[in-house]
Amino acid sequence: MFSTEFLDLPPLATAGGAIQLPGSKSISNRVLLLAALSEGTTEIHDLLASDDTRVMLDALRQLGCTVDEQGASVRITGLGTQPANAPAALFLGNAGTAMRPLTAALALLGGEFELSGVPRMHERPIGDLVDALRQLGCRIDYLGNEGFPPLRIAHAQGVPPLSLSRPIPVRGDVSSQFLTALLMALPLVAVQQDVVIEVVGELISRPYIHITLQLLSRFGIDVQHDQWQRFTIPAGSRYRSPGSIHVEADASSASYFIALGAIAGVAEQDDGVQILGVGQDSIQGDIRFIEAAQAMGAQVTGGPNWLKIRRGAWPLKAIDLDCNHIPDAAMTLAVMALYAEGTTTLRNIASWRVKETDRLTAMATELRKLGATVEEGAAFLRVTPPAAPAGWRAGSIHTYDDHRVAMCFSLAAFNPAALPVRIQDPKCVAKTFPDYFEALFSVTHTPTERIPVICIDGPTASGKGTVAAAVAQRLGYRFLDSGAMYRIAALAALRAGLQIDAAHEPRIATLARGLPVRFEGGRIWLGADDVTDTIRTEEAGMNASRVSALPAVREALVALQHSFRRLPGLVADGRDMGTVIFPQAALKVYLTASAACRAERRHKQLISKGISASIADLRADLEARDARDSSRSVAPLKPAQDALVLDNSSLTVDAAVEQVLAWWQERQPFAT
Repeated sequence: MFSTEFLDLPPLATAGGAIQLPGSKSISNRVLLLAALSEGTTEIHDLLASDDTRVMLDALRQLGCTVDEQGASVRITGLGTQPANAPAALFLGNAGTAMRPLTAALALLGGEFELSGVPRMHERPIGDLVDALRQLGCRIDYLGNEGFPPLRIAHAQGVPPLSLSRPIPVRGDVSSQFLTALLMALPLVAVQQDVVIEVVGELISRPYIHITLQLLSRFGIDVQHDQWQRFTIPAGSRYRSPGSIHVEADASSASYFIALGAIAGVAEQDDGVQILGVGQDSIQGDIRFIEAAQAMGAQVTGGPNWLKIRRGAWPLKAIDLDCNHIPDAAMTLAVMALYAEGTTTLRNIASWRVKETDRLTAMATELRKLGATVEEGAAFLRVTPPAAPAGWRAGSIHTYDDHRVAMCFSLAAFNPAALPVRIQDPKCVAKTFPDYFEALFSVTHTPTERIPVICIDGPTASGKGTVAAAVAQRLGYRFLDSGAMYRIAALAALRAGLQIDAAHEPRIATLARGLPVRFEGGRIWLGADDVTDTIRTEEAGMNASRVSALPAVREALVALQHSFRRLPGLVADGRDMGTVIFPQAALKVYLTASAACRAERRHKQLISKGISASIADLRADLEARDARDSSRSVAPLKPAQDALVLDNSSLTVDAAVEQVLAWWQERQPFAT
C-alpha cells in the first residue's frame, strides 16, 4: 500500500489484463456482525482486509466473540444466547457499516457501551436510527453533538423493556444503513411476535437493503417486505450460522476497472480489462454500474464470477441518470464524464453529502481543478468536460480521507493532454482497497518516456544510495541501486556454477538480463533471497569488477536497469545514471562531499560493524577511487551537463532528501 503524502500518476495510455478484486465492504461487515450474533461458528472466506473490517473485528473481540484469522479466511464463534462483554468502549474509525449496525445490535442486547470514531464519523448523522431505537425503549445518549456519534448505550440491568407491538418508523431518505441496522438487530428480539419496520419517505440505496435481506436469509432470518416500505421480521427468529460463507468481490470497487476499460485504449497484446471475483449475477446493487457504463459506450461481457470491459464508443456519451440505485459507484461516472461528449447529469445523489465526506461538494471541487465545468445542486451533479486537450489542467486532488475520491480521480491520468495527476493521501484507499494503486499499475501502460526518473549520481561514500532510497520512499517510486547490480550478477553467476571469464560471457549475460532483483524495505533481494550482506563483502566486490569487464554482461545489465523504469516512477542511484543509463531523466542530481567528510562517514560505518580502520587510509583510498572513476574511458564519473550539484558535506540525510524533493516539486505542473 502507498503510504506517501501524495502519489503522482504520470499520464497513462492503455490498459489490459486481469484484476482480482478484494471482497465487498458492504457484505464483509454485514457478514461479520451476523456471524457474531449467531449460534455456532462461521467460516468466512475472501473477507475484505481493510480499515473498516479491522475495526469491526476488533469490536467483536471486545464484545466476547472468538475471532480466528487465517489469511483471507476468518472463523467467528458468535455470541448466540450469551450476553456481550460489558461495559465496553468501541472505536469504529470512519466505518458507517460498523457504527450503525453495532449501535442497533448493542442497544437491543443490553449492557453499557460507548461507540466513537474519527472526527468525520462524529459528523455523520445517526439521529434517525437513535430515534427509532429510543421509541422501542432503548436508552442511548449523545456524548457530543445531538444526532451524531459518539454515543453511550446504557442498560446496566440487561436487556431493556421493549415496545414491539407497533410498527417501528425509520427514515429512508438519509442513509439506507439506518434500515439495515434495524433489520440486522431486530431478529434478536422477535421472539414472541412479528416485528414490523415502516420506512418514512423514499428509501434510498435500495440495492444495499437487498444485500442485507439476502444475507439475513443465509443466517436463517427470512424478512418479508411490501414494496420496500414495510418490512416484517417473523416471530421466533433466531440467528444460525450457515457454517461457511464466501464474500463476493466488491462491485463498487469494480466500477473503477469497468471505467478503466471504457476509457483506456487497448494495447496490441491485450484484450481489454478482465475483473475477477464478481459477475453480472452479483447480489450487490452497484453491479448495475455496468448498465450506466454501457450507456456511456463501454463494451461489457461477463459470466457468474467475471467481467471483461473494452472501450467502445469514443469519446464516451454523456448521460442523464437517476443514481439512487448505485450511490457509491455513481462517483465513478462523474470522472467518466470528463471523457464524454456533452454534459452528464447525475441525479438523486443527496446521500453523497453524509458519506465519508460531503462527496457532492468534494467531487465538484476536484473536477473543476482538472478543467471541467461543474454545477452542484442539493441532490445532483452536472459535469461538462474540459475542451480537450487544451482545457485540461494538471490537478492535485485533495481526497478528504475518502477512499472513493482517491480511486475515482486516478482515472483522470488518461487525460488527452497527457498531464500528470497528483493524488493526495493515497493511503486513504485502505478503507476498502488497500492495494488499489498496485492493482491499477498492474493493468495500465504508458510510453516509457512518460514514466518519471530521478537520477542521483556521485562518488563513492557520498551518501547517494541512502538519499536516493529515502527519496523513492517519500514519492512511492521504485528504487534502483545500480551499484549492486554487478555484484548481484557475479553472485548469480557463481551460484549457477559459471566461472566469471570470457568463455562464459554469453551465458552470464543471458543470466544477467533476467535477474529477479528487488530493492525493498532497505534490503536487496535476489528472488526470495536477501543478499544485502552477501554482496557487500570484499570478495563480492572483486567478482563484480571481473563481471564488469565483460562487454556482453555490461550490455545485459544496462537493459536490466532500464526495466526498473516502471509505474509510477523510478529513483536510480549510481555513477552514470544521468549520463549513460537514463540521459533523458526529468531530474538529475550529482551528490558529492569532500573526501575528508566521506572518509569520516565510512570510518563510522566500519567502526559500528566492529571493523577497525584508519581515517587517513580511507581518505587516501577514496581519493584514489575518485581519480580512477573520473578517468575511465567508459562512463567516467562526472555530473551530467544538466545535473544539479548538491554538496552534502555539512548536510544531514534528511536535509539532502528535502533539497532533492524541493527540486523535484519545482518541476511539477501542480507544485504549490
